[in-house]
Amino acid sequence: MEGLPADCIADILSRGSPRGACRSAVVASVFRAAVESDMVWDRFLPPDLREIVSESVSPVTYKSKKELFFKLCSPLLIDRGLKAFSIDKATGKKCYMLSARELYIAWSSNPLFWCWKPLIQSRFAEAVELRMTSWLEVEGKINTRVLSPNTMYRAYLIVQVAHHRAYGLDVEPCEVSVEVGELCSRGTVILSHDACTKRALEHVCGGNKVKIDGSRSSLEDEVSRVGCERKDGWLEINLGDFYNEGLCEKEVKMSLREVNGVHLKGGLIVEALEIRPL
Repeated sequence: MEGLPADCIADILSRGSPRGACRSAVVASVFRAAVESDMVWDRFLPPDLREIVSESVSPVTYKSKKELFFKLCSPLLIDRGLKAFSIDKATGKKCYMLSARELYIAWSSNPLFWCWKPLIQSRFAEAVELRMTSWLEVEGKINTRVLSPNTMYRAYLIVQVAHHRAYGLDVEPCEVSVEVGELCSRGTVILSHDACTKRALEHVCGGNKVKIDGSRSSLEDEVSRVGCERKDGWLEINLGDFYNEGLCEKEVKMSLREVNGVHLKGGLIVEALEIRPL
């Protein structure tokens, strides 16, 4: 291996994964120099990166492709700050976040039902808090064209529960779904604002997962799910999975709904909808 030209070694490493390239640098010194090569990290960057970066709300500066890669592992605000783009550190796959302003939220323009406000802990300029409604419906859409091909993705709704102001959220389970053409993943989730109820649900449900089987024309799995607390303090709700083949453009519809109950509910804060690879 030591007799191979540096460009050859870099080419070999670039055909693997970012995680593999970094690990190889620890194994042998012959790999260490190659891992710093722009050739390696250029392969790990998405082909439409220039278009993505051109939509950034702030300049993106870097001295090497490796530095650029790891800089993009943190969310980059794009499209007038309404979306965030990032790269999965282990695989180099593309990730997106759609801010609450990019989502369809029933009655969100009516200040009697929803309140838009800035939050210090949010990565976006504002989030929206549910004041009162009996009809809860949140939906986001994204085109598979902007995602990485041949990749299994999962959609998450990023929320918080305003514990001192929350009410009625755990009376009825919410329906969650991800639809791509005729394929559909469905489940339910309880938006509990009670810690004891949440722990009990986690014990019963065990974090069940739903995946779309690309070999079938349609799939509807009813699975109970629970929210998972993130390191940033937000709660992420698993809406469902889908596989992006990348062969043709398709619209992905992701939603959370509770429209069957007639009771009032409030105290749910919606920040964004996130799509990231599994």
